[in-house]
Amino acid sequence: MRLAAQIVKELLSYFRDPGQRLSLFGPPLIQLFVLSSAGTLEVSNVDIAVFNEDSGAASHELIERVRAAHFVHDIIVVDRQASITQMIDQRKVLAGIHFAPDFSRDVAAGRPASVQALIDGRRANAGQIALSYLQTIVGDYGAEIGGASVVGMPQAEVRHWFNQNLLYFWFFVPGMLGVLVMFLSLVPTATSIAKERELGTFDQLLVSPSTPIEIVIAKSVPSFVSATVVGSMMIAVSVYVFRIPMLGSLPLLMGCMMLFILSVVGVGLMLSSICATQQQAILGSFAIAYPLILTSGFATPFENMPHWLQIVAQASPLKHFLIIIQGSFAKAMPPADILANAWPLVIIAVVTMSLAIVIVKRKLQ
Repeated sequence: MRLAAQIVKELLSYFRDPGQRLSLFGPPLIQLFVLSSAGTLEVSNVDIAVFNEDSGAASHELIERVRAAHFVHDIIVVDRQASITQMIDQRKVLAGIHFAPDFSRDVAAGRPASVQALIDGRRANAGQIALSYLQTIVGDYGAEIGGASVVGMPQAEVRHWFNQNLLYFWFFVPGMLGVLVMFLSLVPTATSIAKERELGTFDQLLVSPSTPIEIVIAKSVPSFVSATVVGSMMIAVSVYVFRIPMLGSLPLLMGCMMLFILSVVGVGLMLSSICATQQQAILGSFAIAYPLILTSGFATPFENMPHWLQIVAQASPLKHFLIIIQGSFAKAMPPADILANAWPLVIIAVVTMSLAIVIVKRKLQ
């Protein structure tokens, strides 16, 4: 009964303010929509300049295929090579294509045909992605006309497992979901004890019959409940709004998400118990969150990190959860592989919650 009363008190304190309720549920969903649209490596609405010295059918067919590509906004036809360079210099186009005078003749004769692509090197990432799109179009055309080698490209058949169309949404949205759930679990928990200490109500716990374990559990419940609810809503948005296939086990994913939230809540309680003010707790939350994101594999491949950093990153709950959530959506990750990344979350949760209890106990003495 004493623990139940403490939990009810924390829940009432947590959800009493309408503004706080709105800030808990509104921003994560808005961020999921905005960041999923803005934070993408896909290239679209690209303007391409074309200088065609060939009057044959092959070059016109290839130009029309480029014009119909999903990433192309407009094809700008120019009458000299220097115009492509000038438009790239002025950032009017991302890329330019130059067809040699004998392009169609070489295609008809089955000889290697020459197409030159010019890319704006100042926009390296977008340029390389656009170039890969163009190479795919040219390679497909070369294969359709009887295996003729166009632009000297080798004829190869490429299959992309789990994401056949290379839709960046399928990779980015689940990862972004994990990051938002982490912040939703970490920041409110980190400010919970610090807020009471700043307001002076933490001293009342010194004379209350509540034990450190009861205090930690009561402080954990509101953040755990809100993060679980919002995380479930974001999973539903990912499936029904963004149309990302959920091929794995939803119950396993939900269970692992709860373990992930519990481990992050433990980190937040540890931070909150040693901070004197909410400002310190918020700054500490971001100081912890960004290294967790950078070492999780969300922004850069985990395998590209130095070996010592890969060892350190095993202590990051986000690293393990991203493997689970990304594998559960598009890959249908086997339960054995999910559990292999779930047991580190159990250890992290036990360690962080235990340390939070010890620190709170010392503060109460």
